[in-house]
Amino acid sequence: MDWSDVKIFLAIARNGTLGAAARAAGQSQPTMGRRLRVLEAAVGHSLFQRTSDGFVLTDEGTAVLLHAERMEEEARSFERELAGQGKQLAGVLRVASSDWFGVHVLTPILADLTRQHPQLTIELLTDARIYSLARREADLAFRIAPFDESGVIQRKLTHLDYGLYGTADTPPPEPGSGLGTHLVTMDHGFASFPDATWMRATFPRASVAFRSNNRDVQAQAVLSGAGVAVLPRRLADRLPGLVEFDVAPPPPGRDVWVGYHADLRRLRRLRVVLDAVLDAF
Repeated sequence: MDWSDVKIFLAIARNGTLGAAARAAGQSQPTMGRRLRVLEAAVGHSLFQRTSDGFVLTDEGTAVLLHAERMEEEARSFERELAGQGKQLAGVLRVASSDWFGVHVLTPILADLTRQHPQLTIELLTDARIYSLARREADLAFRIAPFDESGVIQRKLTHLDYGLYGTADTPPPEPGSGLGTHLVTMDHGFASFPDATWMRATFPRASVAFRSNNRDVQAQAVLSGAGVAVLPRRLADRLPGLVEFDVAPPPPGRDVWVGYHADLRRLRRLRVVLDAVLDAF
């Protein structure tokens, strides 16, 4: 049976005539009569006696009325639940990003959202590996390169400037040579990273003293006196003790891209989180 037909049955049972029920339900009288006949055919019983005074419930109709009222209450409860969820953000959203970007840029924004929406749970994954949006390993991802997965909606979030950093005790490196300079750079395969390539070209005689694929680790190595490193300004400017060196040409910056799968484009909690990040830039 169709729930809309059950609602018509309830309107007739409560109003007694097709005309009054039609006005209450906002339907035409012929439509009310037709849908009642469909419902009676579906249950296999006459639910009303047609009398000169209107419609009177049969025994079967009386039995149906109890169940129909329960269905109505459940439907109203369902609508109230959805309305409540529309006002209060709830559920889990999994976000993926690089280590330092997640710690220093995203965490303050996401923590503020969880304070505003106590029923919202955010899982922030900071890892060197790339999480698949198509396989729902993450719902929302931030990367330094455009997405190549099919079905992903993406946009460039921002451009990040990088600088060369040491400490007040670090001798200024000499561009074109770098003899005696110790570099703190990326881990295995560092030459494929633009900043590591720039360091090798700018300081060809420098030696690599420390390698890590974690920007926070690199920053701490610099603060501990291991050498100089190319760091995002958004990270380095938060850490007292780091000193930026003026070098020409400056280190290359990086673009940050944000993406999510098209299947999630109507997910309200994703839209709210994404809008909050976009507003921060």
